[in-house]
Amino acid sequence: MSPLPENPAELVQLGRLELIAQQLVEGLMMGRHRSPFKGSSVEFVEHRDYSPGDEIRHIDWRAYGKTGRYYVKEFEDETNLRAHLLIDSSGSMAYAGRSISKFQYARMLAASLAWMLLGQRDSVGLIAFDSVIRAQLKPSSNRDGFRRIQEILEETTPGSDTGLAAVLESALPGITRRSLLILISDCFDDIDAMTKALQRCRHAKHEVIIFRVVAPEEETFPFERPTEFHNLEADRGRLLVDPLRLRKEYLRQYTEFTQTLQKECGAIGIDCRRVLTSDSLQQTLGSWLAEREVAQRVRFS
Repeated sequence: MSPLPENPAELVQLGRLELIAQQLVEGLMMGRHRSPFKGSSVEFVEHRDYSPGDEIRHIDWRAYGKTGRYYVKEFEDETNLRAHLLIDSSGSMAYAGRSISKFQYARMLAASLAWMLLGQRDSVGLIAFDSVIRAQLKPSSNRDGFRRIQEILEETTPGSDTGLAAVLESALPGITRRSLLILISDCFDDIDAMTKALQRCRHAKHEVIIFRVVAPEEETFPFERPTEFHNLEADRGRLLVDPLRLRKEYLRQYTEFTQTLQKECGAIGIDCRRVLTSDSLQQTLGSWLAEREVAQRVRFS
């Protein structure tokens, strides 16, 4: 098999999302013997006294050190992890710059994660949204379910305003079991409202991962000549501006937004990672999987 292209724009040329996801994931997971996701659905319930015949590895040695008595940890072991992929299809995700659009990158990432999870017999669901939920699939571990996920991702196009906070609030009551929520978005929404919604997700004991998809131009604002900007999330016309006069204030506000988002996510235990649409998907997924494996070894050592 020839090596996969590093450039996401070239990766798109492979065609259907199933082929892209399959080739990305099979290369990344080769040689891995344990799932980087397992453990998120194993929840501690209580201690009980040790009884002859209990496995020694389940003894809580910290409790023994404090009390001098043997206690065994009991867990609620859900056979499969349940994951919900939440993909932002609001208008701002249509921005492409010189690379592929943020939405193209987001759906390749979502498809790859779905393929990976289903390959490990975990359950995967999908929520596509802009200001409201546009399409939703309940989690399933059926590999044929990938076809429906692929269809939704390929049929969905960026549309209305962002309603990230409102969508999380409306989706949360329907997610009744502890789950892994993977949000793929540019996160351009009111930070206070978004933080409150994310806090409720964490309070419900869901693990939340955010892949914040960003175009390089959004970070550097490289425009020099008078440029016409178009609001992608509302039909509010176009605005011709001098970017040299605008750059300083834009970068100040953008940096403030980014730092505030990272700080708020860190405070409530959410892994929020920025990915550029020019970044290699192999590297994006590979580094994330490696970090999860390290964290998992520390957690269960």
